[in-house]
Amino acid sequence: MIDIPRLVVAAPASGTGKTTVTTGLMAAFAQRGLRVSPHKVGPDYIDPGYHALATGRPGRNLDAYMCGPELVGPLFAHGARGCELAVVEGVMGLYDGASGQGELASTAQVAKLLRAPVVLVVDASSQSRSVAALVHGFASFDPQVRIGGVILNKVGSDRHEALLRDALEEAGMPVLGALRRAEGVATPSRHLGLVPVAERHGDAADAVAGMAAAVRRGCDLDALLALARTAGPLHEEPWDPAEALASAAGAPSVAGASVPGAPSVAGSSVPGSPSVRAGGAGRRPVIAVAGGPAFSFLYAEHPELLTAAGAEVVVLDPLRDERLPEGTAGLVIGGGFPEVYVGELAANESLRAAVAGLAASGAPVAAECAGLLYLARSLDGRPMCGVVPGDARMSGRLTLGYRDAVAVSDSPLAVTGSRMRGHEFHRTVLEPGAGSSPAWGFRGAERRVEGFVRGGVHASYLHTHWAGAAGVAERFVVASAGAAGAAGRGGG
Repeated sequence: MIDIPRLVVAAPASGTGKTTVTTGLMAAFAQRGLRVSPHKVGPDYIDPGYHALATGRPGRNLDAYMCGPELVGPLFAHGARGCELAVVEGVMGLYDGASGQGELASTAQVAKLLRAPVVLVVDASSQSRSVAALVHGFASFDPQVRIGGVILNKVGSDRHEALLRDALEEAGMPVLGALRRAEGVATPSRHLGLVPVAERHGDAADAVAGMAAAVRRGCDLDALLALARTAGPLHEEPWDPAEALASAAGAPSVAGASVPGAPSVAGSSVPGSPSVRAGGAGRRPVIAVAGGPAFSFLYAEHPELLTAAGAEVVVLDPLRDERLPEGTAGLVIGGGFPEVYVGELAANESLRAAVAGLAASGAPVAAECAGLLYLARSLDGRPMCGVVPGDARMSGRLTLGYRDAVAVSDSPLAVTGSRMRGHEFHRTVLEPGAGSSPAWGFRGAERRVEGFVRGGVHASYLHTHWAGAAGVAERFVVASAGAAGAAGRGGG
């Protein structure tokens, strides 16, 4: 059981200023000396970066689609351990979730799983008394969702604020804050949302400070903290990476799929492979994980799982590092914006050659989205690593949505037939989009094969959350240990 005050910050729709308000709340409470645990509903990588900057703690995602509803509470408890307040930013509108699947992966579902009160951020810029009808509709739509108050955003004047407050008082809904239109804090965006913190750390810190100042001026922090304290105890055991690995070794299902008989992707599916978890025999294999401004998309639980599985995790910045870390036996390249840094990535010829050499040796390489582009022959006409036989370019088309995937080929991540849930989010196109041994086959409306498996390489557009399939991490570490052993014996 954990008993931590907590709030879920939601909105009627995207574009209301939810991220600005949430980040400002986190920073304002942290400035009061509270240990604040930051969380984000859904697959978003960028907002958690701002949350981390506001609180000094890793921003963590709560995704009921990719990890399964049963892990939302444990992952929350893991991130909130030792904190005095938890603030959870919602995704899209309060009741929006996985397309065609009811409340699954919605902010409302996460609020119910966490038994947390909801603060609704409303864009009041084009309404007055109608705000009461809007809020009443959201408050009454699902009686199990407890909306404890409203923060009004983009309020035009004192008179406008008075009209809004009168309407909500008549509806019996507390107003916990009102932010003026002129107090908007500049957070630059581009084709996939806000510019990540890793690309503008100094300016981002200034922006977060501005968000905190606006929240302090416009919000009743004492009332918000009092509301958070009404959440009560949460009967959840905190998620633990080592325990997750142990459970995955015999798990009958994967990635929150909730499908009877679904095959496992546990590391035990590697025949004859010894465990290399911490405390086991032998050296810990070095796994390089790409980071820096071009590759800033990585869930906090991934390196935690790799470490628990026995790896030594070392961060690699492909913009600045000219060689792989000493003894690299495996490489993980997550998402980000390589298209923004394509010139610098192309110019780092020595690292591109080292990555190609590592892949050619048979060592495991896992690449998602931006990582796939980096492994391609070219990106927007500039040379990349040449590991994947495809050429990538920016396009005007947004590919976005959750995916129910099945492994098509054996790889260091999964055995053929394993099910995995993930998320696509990109404006690039890779031609061809799949190799002779594809990585995934997508089910449902998105029926197609996608990605590449070549030797030890698994490269795909699909973002995955390994906490929902912890065996992926152990399988990858086992393969890395094998590669390290082969290198030590003079093999490839």
